[in-house]
Amino acid sequence: MIQNLLELLYLVASVTFILGLKMMSNPKSARQGNLYAAAGMTLAIIGTIFLYNNGENTSREPVKMALIFLAILVGTLIGWLTAKRVQMTKMPELVSMFNGMGGACAALIGLMEFHHNIGDTGSLLAIILGMIIGSVSFSGSVIAFLKLNGTMRKPIRIPSYNIINTIILVGTFAFGAYMVYGDTDSQTLLISLFVLSLFYGIMFVIPIGGADMPVVISLLNSFTGLAAAFGGFLYDNKVMLTGGILVGSAGTLLTIVMCKAMNRPLSNVIFGAFGDTGGVVTGASDKHGSIKDLNVNDAAVLMNYSKKVIIVPGYGLAVAQAQHVIHELEELLESRGIEVKYAIHPVAGRMPGHMNVLLAESNVDYGKLVEMEDINPEFATTDVVLVVGANDVVNPAAKTDPASPIYGMPILDVESAKNILVNKRSMNAGYAGIENELFYNPKTSMVFGDAKNVLTKLVSELKEM
Repeated sequence: MIQNLLELLYLVASVTFILGLKMMSNPKSARQGNLYAAAGMTLAIIGTIFLYNNGENTSREPVKMALIFLAILVGTLIGWLTAKRVQMTKMPELVSMFNGMGGACAALIGLMEFHHNIGDTGSLLAIILGMIIGSVSFSGSVIAFLKLNGTMRKPIRIPSYNIINTIILVGTFAFGAYMVYGDTDSQTLLISLFVLSLFYGIMFVIPIGGADMPVVISLLNSFTGLAAAFGGFLYDNKVMLTGGILVGSAGTLLTIVMCKAMNRPLSNVIFGAFGDTGGVVTGASDKHGSIKDLNVNDAAVLMNYSKKVIIVPGYGLAVAQAQHVIHELEELLESRGIEVKYAIHPVAGRMPGHMNVLLAESNVDYGKLVEMEDINPEFATTDVVLVVGANDVVNPAAKTDPASPIYGMPILDVESAKNILVNKRSMNAGYAGIENELFYNPKTSMVFGDAKNVLTKLVSELKEM
């Protein structure tokens, strides 16, 4: 009877995971989907603690139960407070670290369970694979975190690093095979495999350029899901298996979608050098000509007499925390009969969906957020495009310069608009480290300054007209 109740709870939890994941595909239902999945996870945790015994008559010792609930309470408080206080610009780092913690859990399960399953080849295989993949995800996520927060700004290039990484990868799995089939229970060897896996995770991510971090985060997320799925196999826990498979498959699909958005194969992201310019801006400004600087008053006049405006948000908008001001600008323009839309590039920001979440925070109508494929044909009929803090996703070099590291990446066709306003702090390069040809386009006017300050002044000027 108890086992049937547990299976029912696991079934309900699995269904909520699937529904939650489905709902997260739409900004309107994403928050509710998150709550559904969280409720399902709560059911699964409660059922596992009180009902799961894996066929054994296991007693619930009061001290152990108290420690379990204390750990859950501490973890919940830390997670809740961290997520509540994090700034939108730091959200990618938070996602990376949370993902890494999942990988660390899978690795620790392997370290704890290995000696309890000596002789059981199937269980040992799940344990070792989960530990290797979880360790890679953990250490790789730490490096991704350091790259995203600016601690490691430049990718580190090691001579023949692809060959070295391949040797380490093959060696790691060969070592793991020995631990499974070599009939050994050496704690020293187990710890050595754990350390080697951590080292490979570092070597895997450390050469990859900052512009590829959204793809790397998504890929590491799929690794964490896969490691969790192996834990589900080990414990014969169906909800853990389901959750791991969902995370792994969703992360893999998202990785594929992101690579498609950049028109690059995953192998090129992992083994290529996208974003690796050593922090030097490529391309000479005299090759393109001069830029045109515009003051806020003139920008306001231009927008006030437009019929259609498209806003292109980028990471600079998030840094300045200007999402509420830009929503105010949008509402002001619409009150004067001007059509306003937002053009969303798949890899804008520092992680998938970064701009969608940022604008949703300021209550921008979801219907105004238009994906790249749908918005690109509209630029030709647009009076003004306002680019706020975006750089690489609007760089025409992706279409015109075969020597550019972003060549072939689909971009927002803002150069087709009648007038282009670009708000940036300076002429510094974007995340890919290359100069933007758009800034030298005769139709482009640069409005320099912090996005929040510039947009606030723009709103003030418009209100006075």
